[in-house]
Amino acid sequence: MTKDYYAKKLSAERLRKVYEIASPRVRQYLEEEIRFVLDRIEADALVLELGCGYGRVLERLASKTKRIAGIDTSWESLRMAAAEDRGGFMLALMNAAFLGFADKTFDLVACIQNGISAFKVDPLDLMREAVRVTRPGGRVLLSSYSQKFWPHRLEWFREQARHGLLGEIDEAATGNGVIACKDGFRATTFSADAFLALASRLGLAAEIFEVDESSVFCEIIRPWDTAMPSTSGIAPQ
Repeated sequence: MTKDYYAKKLSAERLRKVYEIASPRVRQYLEEEIRFVLDRIEADALVLELGCGYGRVLERLASKTKRIAGIDTSWESLRMAAAEDRGGFMLALMNAAFLGFADKTFDLVACIQNGISAFKVDPLDLMREAVRVTRPGGRVLLSSYSQKFWPHRLEWFREQARHGLLGEIDEAATGNGVIACKDGFRATTFSADAFLALASRLGLAAEIFEVDESSVFCEIIRPWDTAMPSTSGIAPQ
């Protein structure tokens, strides 16, 4: 049930509600993630956000560059983003592990707020595709939760469950970075070591940053001499 959970149950207005009920500490975490990305965007850069939802982050990134694209697997969220678009975004229904963009297209590709785990795709495919569509010398930014943020993250998910946005938390199965719900939803995280191991499998160097004691960011600068093969297989429907 987890694979399509966000597209089917946490999209559009319901997804917006997730952020509206966030505590001040969670709002700080969300702001610091955006700030980290903004600090790495140059004027007129061509930027892609993986899992853009209803455009919450895209709108902020437009303060640095107007050349922004966002993809998501939810039609409802993309329709909301298009309806509220004030930045001229390019939006597409697309799977982050099977990107329909040409090689070396973007200056920066961002997949934040634990998308590498939340999307329920092969993380190796996601990283490979993100790097493939990034130009040589460009950046890929992937983030997950810091272990230090666990109490705030858990309470945020409990609040989502209380509002009926998630299923009831399965407290017995929740812990050590994993949040489980009784309706089958399961949220995990990606550690710094896991990010580095993934990059190593692709022959890439990565740098890890802990931001605000809430996020772990993996930054990859695409080498000039690295050719990333397209992800093999057929995109899931």
